[in-house]
Amino acid sequence: MKLPGQDVIAREAGERLVTHRVKLPQKAVPHPLRQVSKRLSMALLVLVATAFIVYLDRDGYNDNAGGGLDLLDSFYYATVTLSTTGYGDITPASDTARLTNILVITPLRVIFLIILVGTTLEALTERTREELRLNRWRHTLRDHTVVVGFGTKGRSALQTVRASGISAEQIVVVDASSKVIESAAAAGYAGVAGDATRSDVLKRAEAHKARQIIIATQRDDTAVLVTLTARQMNRGAKIVAAVREEENAPLLRQSGADAVITSASAAGRLLGLSVLSPAAGMVMEDLIQQGSGLDIVERPVIKAEVGKKPRELDDMVISVLRGHRVLGFDDASLGTLQIADRVITIVRSSQAQQVAPDQRPLPHPDRQSGTIERP
Repeated sequence: MKLPGQDVIAREAGERLVTHRVKLPQKAVPHPLRQVSKRLSMALLVLVATAFIVYLDRDGYNDNAGGGLDLLDSFYYATVTLSTTGYGDITPASDTARLTNILVITPLRVIFLIILVGTTLEALTERTREELRLNRWRHTLRDHTVVVGFGTKGRSALQTVRASGISAEQIVVVDASSKVIESAAAAGYAGVAGDATRSDVLKRAEAHKARQIIIATQRDDTAVLVTLTARQMNRGAKIVAAVREEENAPLLRQSGADAVITSASAAGRLLGLSVLSPAAGMVMEDLIQQGSGLDIVERPVIKAEVGKKPRELDDMVISVLRGHRVLGFDDASLGTLQIADRVITIVRSSQAQQVAPDQRPLPHPDRQSGTIERP
């Protein structure tokens, strides 16, 4: 399946990325100039210490140029010795000088070389440590949340998800821009830089083990392709996608999305409601903003509630989820609550995490055929 603009998207992604890579949150490290200055200072200190050791035992050295060793000769010998150049024009002659070279100057030479190649050694060590950390992350990550697109919609979605109690370690951001991934890593999220329409990029984000996938791309055709790829990779994940145009929503549902949010029309409806009643607009905004005031929560029906009508519950029930159908609290076909039902309620934010312990997606009977039944 190839949609209009796909070539443009792939070309833009190719221009922004060199390789697909995983970026884990990084701890603060000293500035490179500070690290280099520190190493240079340590190397200079070792050089000075070696020169003074040689100068103190200057009578135990032979100089082919004749005469005794002065301070300059001592620094010269220290330099060629520590750098392993060894011209041989100045050599230790006495037993004390030779013993000093064995026990003191040779260890200083090793320290000096370690300092000089410290940057390379640190880079190799850091790379090995990062590989081990990445492998451990891949093996332990499961039932996490994948967010495709770290723009305004993606960041807002993450704020709501975090407010429900999900930690930053359980979130992976996928975006085509490496700069955006750097920003996500700075915020504490693991990130994958790459084109999310490609299965290998989603695989790097461990999307096949994810519990839920949020698709918040800038283009509707990109959202369709990402949804198709994600659903093919993970049949059981809950996939929620955002589109700009309402006419593209059915295509997202057929592609495998469990829920589709039309950003333009949703914002327009909220604007219209606010015009008619500013207070009602504020209430709606409070409801969709998790963790402030009132929250909309989905939870399972407990045994004590089985056989009751939604209005008989202590919570304010607005809908009942029965199988794959969403029924209103006053729907004539609803009857009484069943043990397999889930209710959508309005609760205080302080109670949200207590009444919503499980947000796993329900079985989807029509996913194999690529269609989604809606009431």
